[in-house]
Amino acid sequence: MRTLLVTGPGGSGRTTVAAATALSAAREGHRALLISADRVEAIGVEHANLTVRRLTPGDEFRDDLMALQKRAASALDLLGAGRLDGEELTPLPGSDELALLRALRDAGQDAYDTVVVDLPPVNRALAVLALPEQLRRYLRRLLPPERQAARALRPMLGRLAGVPMPADWLYETAARWDTELAAAQAVIEDPGTTVRLVAEPGPAGADAVRAAATGLALQGLRTDALTANRVLPDDTADTWLSGLVAQQRKTLAEWEETYGESLSPLKHLGRDPRGNDDLAGLGVPAPAAAPAPVKWPVVDALAEDGVLIWNIPLPGVVREELGLVRRGDELVVTAGPFRRIVTLPSALRRCTVEGAGLREGELRVRFAPDPDLWPQTR
Repeated sequence: MRTLLVTGPGGSGRTTVAAATALSAAREGHRALLISADRVEAIGVEHANLTVRRLTPGDEFRDDLMALQKRAASALDLLGAGRLDGEELTPLPGSDELALLRALRDAGQDAYDTVVVDLPPVNRALAVLALPEQLRRYLRRLLPPERQAARALRPMLGRLAGVPMPADWLYETAARWDTELAAAQAVIEDPGTTVRLVAEPGPAGADAVRAAATGLALQGLRTDALTANRVLPDDTADTWLSGLVAQQRKTLAEWEETYGESLSPLKHLGRDPRGNDDLAGLGVPAPAAAPAPVKWPVVDALAEDGVLIWNIPLPGVVREELGLVRRGDELVVTAGPFRRIVTLPSALRRCTVEGAGLREGELRVRFAPDPDLWPQTR
């Protein structure tokens, strides 16, 4: 399955581009699925090979809470708590993100050739895409799976400690959450999944794309294309628009140098695209083959410099926005507003951090073997 995650700064037209991309895939004979939280039906996209799934986080939140209330009925009755009716429930913050992750999980189980996901604006999108990995890490820290092996000993341990031990249902719920999060994470990290950025050419769009490239690289996600949306024609006679055209051309030249053939300019139609004809007229290509996965290689420089070097690609980042903290077997990497906690490769866990440097958009962290942990040779 080929999965394309479409995002960009707010107001860039990412929903329209996502719909046009899904339509292009359907017209090429692919079984395509378009997932969006916005009102994609207003765009008017339809095709025999295309299924449109609009997220309804309010309904899903209501169903989940009603199911939880039913499961905890005996405890609620013991406390004398009043029951909630489905009609009085409204979605809480975060329900949109959970609905999107659930849709990604379900898409991985469906028989589609191409899945196009209309993500929220880029900063929220990056937070959503990082959520499965983060939540699974929190679950492992709070409720380590290996502690379930002591299930038979919990009553005795509870009497000895004088405090109640966690109930079985808590571990069962954590295991179910981990399974669901792992399914969503598998789709995000799949070799066939890439991100398509959508932005209007100009100073604000250039800043947003530069920051997004750093955030995506930190998460190990690949950008397969940059779509420059609403490009104005060169032959405009309007004095006011001529300044905007010059601004667009400057940004397009910069993007062409960085992204090359993966840059896809879309002309401005002079109106909001509506219907299949307008979407097809944009000329948005269907997803091509995914680029090679992003690698964070460990370079062995022990013979020359006595260190191992972990190379982490972070395009667009500047030295002043970088931060590194070693926590046991993990490395906390901060790049601008983005942060990720990554587990060290096994060889680096037996090393100490000697330093780091940034060169040509790549963070190079140097590790020296710890004599107390590194195998000694005779």
